[in-house]
Order: sequence, then C-alpha cells, then structure tokens
Amino acid sequence: MSEDFLKVALAAKEAAAELAPLPRAPKDAALRAIADALVARSAEIVTANALDVEKARENGISEYMVDRLRLDEARIGAIAEAVRQVADLPDPVGEVIRGSTLPNGLELRQLRVPLGVIGIIYEGRPNVTVDAAALCLKSGNATLLRGSSSAYESNTVLVAIMQDALAGTEVPAGAVQLVPGLTRDSVKELMRARGLVDVLIPRGGASLINSVVEESTVPVIETGVGNCHVYVDADADQELAIEILINSKVQRPSVCNSAETLLVHADIADGFVPRALAALAAEGVTVHGDARVAAYGAVVPADEEDFRVEYLSLDIAAAVVDSLEDAVAHIRKYGSGHTDAIVTRSVSASRRFVALVDSAAVAVNASTRFTDGGEFGFGAEIGISTQKLHARGPMGLPELTSTKWVYTGEGHLRTDAGTVIASGEAGSR
Repeated sequence: MSEDFLKVALAAKEAAAELAPLPRAPKDAALRAIADALVARSAEIVTANALDVEKARENGISEYMVDRLRLDEARIGAIAEAVRQVADLPDPVGEVIRGSTLPNGLELRQLRVPLGVIGIIYEGRPNVTVDAAALCLKSGNATLLRGSSSAYESNTVLVAIMQDALAGTEVPAGAVQLVPGLTRDSVKELMRARGLVDVLIPRGGASLINSVVEESTVPVIETGVGNCHVYVDADADQELAIEILINSKVQRPSVCNSAETLLVHADIADGFVPRALAALAAEGVTVHGDARVAAYGAVVPADEEDFRVEYLSLDIAAAVVDSLEDAVAHIRKYGSGHTDAIVTRSVSASRRFVALVDSAAVAVNASTRFTDGGEFGFGAEIGISTQKLHARGPMGLPELTSTKWVYTGEGHLRTDAGTVIASGEAGSR
C-alpha cells in the first residue's frame, strides 16, 4: 500500500471516529458551509472542469458522456442546493429501528449508526463527488472518493473546496478525502483496504461495477446499470404512453434511469408502433427493433445484444410481445433490475406487472426518470442499488447506516437457571 494512499485512508478513519458521535446541528452547519463555498468558488470549479472537458473531447469521449462530465454555474448551483436539501433531511443516526422490554426485564433497542469509512469508486460525473460526500457526512461517515481520471481536475478542486469549508466547522476536514493517483493502482488500493475502509460503493458502467465486485476484499454495496424498460400494455392510453416513452428516453438519455427498451403489446401494435416510431424519430432516437417492429417502419435490426445494452444515448431497443407475461419474461431475461415501467389503464394489469417484475423500482403510468434519490425526496443519492441486501433502489441516508444493539438492565445476569438480578447497587434499586 502506497504512503500517499495510506495517508488519506488513515485520515478518513480518524475523521470517521470523530464524526460518528456528532449530533445533527454541527453536521448540518458543515453541509451549509460546503454549499455556500461551492457557489462562492464556482469560477474555480468551472475553470478546472473546462480542462477535463477539453481533455475528454481530445480523447474522443462521446458528447453524451461529456455532458455527464460538464459543469457550469447553473449545475454547480443545483449541486449546492442538493447539499442544502441533505442538510434539511432528518438525521438517521441514533434512530431507534425497533425496541422492546424482554420478559426478563432487559430493555432492548436497535439503533442506526454510521458505517464508518465509505469508499466511492465512480466514473466521469463530478457531481457525484459532492453528492457522495454530503450524504456520507450527514449519515456520520467519512468518504474516500475515487472518481475517474477524466474528471480529476474537477474532483481535485471540489474536494479542496469542501475540505476548506469543513475547516471552519466542528466536522473534521479529513472526513472528505480524494484518493490520490490517476492509474488503476490507486483503485486497487482502495478495493483492498480492508480494515481501513468499511464498505465500497461503485457507481458507473457494468465493467466498473463487475470489476469492483469481483476484485474487492472490502465489502461492496453493488449499484447496477440501467437497462430500463417501458411496457405499453394492451389497455394503455396511447397518447399518455407516447409522452411517457419520450420523457423516459429523451429527457436525459445519458443517465441510468433513462429507458433503453420499448415493449408493446401485440393487440395495439398496429396503431401504436407507427406512432411511437414517428415520435422517437422526431426526437432523433435510433430504434433497434425486432422483426415485428421492423414491419411498421425503418429500424436498425435488433439482435440479442441490442436488448442487453445500456445505450446511454439516443438509441432504444424495441419489441412487440404477445402478453404482459411475455413482457415480464423479456424484462427478466434482458433487464438489469433497475427500473421498469408499465403504461396501462387496467388496475389488474398494473398490479400483476408490479408483482411479477423483480426490479428495484417499478413505475406505473410514470416515466422511468423518477427513479432518483432527489425525486424520491431523499436529497442527493449515493447511487441506485440493484442488489437485494440491505439497500435496494435509490440509496439515501438510511442506506448509509448500519445498526447496533443496545440492551440495558439492572444488574441482569444470565445463568443456567435463567436470569437473575445481581445484588449490587444496580440490582438493588
């Protein structure tokens, strides 16, 4: 382990111990200080970000990915506002999840507590640098941030600004750390820092997530790619379905909750598919369609891989299915367990779809774009988990905590015969 990495990891671990017992007020004050500093120093951020954007374009990165990377004053203002929203949220630390008095008189409580040091490995989205730091801070955790090299200039400035802001608060500045280095070696160090890092959260494409899951010795909360579906049922309001489809695909195609596949019930295909193809074409969307879709217009012929792809661009796969059950089977075969939507006027169909689709989020007559921590009222999110452990879907503050059990007695002693109360001072009260 390099000295540079060890330095920031130990600083984060020490800060986590100081941060964990802090009450809400100093954490909220620190978050507001960060938000104010981001706005006040936005020119520095824009300047650094411009270097990243220029380099990305020189390296041939797609404009959709450049859009994820780009920051301007408006986006910085939105990031700062998201930090303020996190400050306004309830503090999960110390919340009693459940409790009772046992038959033997012991008072038992399960409390939320911070995880400790959270490592975040993510791709070229510098807003994640601030979102992750803010959520971790609010939930009492220190962060080790490892963004992609494509955003290194932006991330360096953002972390420096946050640390400067924290220096004037009760929260230790070491609670937010940037992992040094631009090579994969620094990523490996973070993945193998068991004992220094309590949990890793990868955010990005399938290759990044799979690499972290497979190679890390630190426990991982797995976020997933977004192969999201819009299924238009036989009993759909077709005008509404077009609006939901276009919003799901076009509103921001480069993010994980944008739609990547359209499924249409065969009973309405004659009327709906031509309308959908025209609406998508008007928005500049390329349709990768199966043979049944191709019968209604010019499309790119779709193969198996087209239905598995997270395009993150103005591309969408499309297929005609014979039933709701066939739509669900398609989603189970090709989907990523992120977000899948049904458009229908049938209550029974929507209920069956919700029951059968095994995804982190299911939308009924709504755009897939709402699967988002901010839209759910969580403030900024740390990621969208597609696993089935303690965190699933948009991960807000509660998902960044663990629990501890606290039990209180009056000199309770466990014996082979059962519970007895000690005769000392506690037991004599």
